[in-house]
Amino acid sequence: MTQQGRTVAVVGGGYGGVAVAKALDEHADVVLIEPKDAFVNAAASLRAVARAGEWAEQLFYPYDKLLKHGRQIREYASAVDAKGVTLASGERVEADYIVVATGSGYPYPAKTRTDSAAESAAQFEATHAELAGAERVLIAGAGPVGLELAGEIKSAWPEKAVTVVDPGEQLLPGYADELRADLHDQLEELGVELRLGAALDTEPDVEPGRAGAVAVAVGGGKIEADIWFRAYGATVNSGFLGDGLAPLDGHGRLPVTEKLNVDGYGHVYAVGDLTDVAEEKRAGNAMQHAEVVAANIIAQLGGEEPVREYRPSPLPVVLLPLGPEGGVGQIPSEDGPSLLPRSAVIEWKGRDLMHGKFAELFGLA
Repeated sequence: MTQQGRTVAVVGGGYGGVAVAKALDEHADVVLIEPKDAFVNAAASLRAVARAGEWAEQLFYPYDKLLKHGRQIREYASAVDAKGVTLASGERVEADYIVVATGSGYPYPAKTRTDSAAESAAQFEATHAELAGAERVLIAGAGPVGLELAGEIKSAWPEKAVTVVDPGEQLLPGYADELRADLHDQLEELGVELRLGAALDTEPDVEPGRAGAVAVAVGGGKIEADIWFRAYGATVNSGFLGDGLAPLDGHGRLPVTEKLNVDGYGHVYAVGDLTDVAEEKRAGNAMQHAEVVAANIIAQLGGEEPVREYRPSPLPVVLLPLGPEGGVGQIPSEDGPSLLPRSAVIEWKGRDLMHGKFAELFGLA
């Protein structure tokens, strides 16, 4: 039952923000503040570059059916304080509870360049066309994004030469040795060339994602390619906050309690990449944050004390597809890290990149 007059402002419509908004829609007047016209399933963006015809539009989910009672304001927030949210237009959204969920930025194509789904889909189509004509591909960054992009490209175009460069000496340090060995085997099986322990002396003059003569010095040698992609450089979307709520840490993240309250505020919460929770920043973690925050706000709406706490996993978790028919995964268990067989990674994520889950969430199933 919606609590009339009790407003929850959710700032940010990414993985954590939409999960909180959806969970609270029956309990309060939810206002989702998000400038995009559609949710972007970033997990599918890399496949949209390799398989644009199938995926360039499928990774967008309009917000108009997310909430039955609440509403979306298509604007940026310019400030958040204890009483509400100031919009870029200068207007105010006064709120009883606030959830800050603005996430992080990342170089295209892992994240979109524009707030328009139609414009973003057109950009994916254009990048796909540029990539289709390239014989040699350079990817700078061997984290999950770079490796997943390499897997998507090789699964779509096995004949292309794909080289991944990273200054780190190991793939996915901190994960189980068996997982990393399996990852190496699958990349070799796909024909991906790894250049670890080697950084680009300078970035190519060509814009990432655009075809052109790419030539870079790497570790005393030289790599030439027809197109390149940047797969490093995440930035926290917290610049609009300043220190208005609580002082940001050195990475621009908000300090939160175990209940995911912003430090010093019992009615203001934060979820996802924006928080200073000591864990890798993943969509799955943001959605788990959302469960905790929604439960705590529902308790407060009912006049009860919030008791749910978020405990980050002591072991790193990853689901890393390498195209629709490959990938590696690790989840925690009582006996330590538990490795997922390739078939489980494909079933849980790789084959449809959770399209069915989000289609249901956004009323499109």
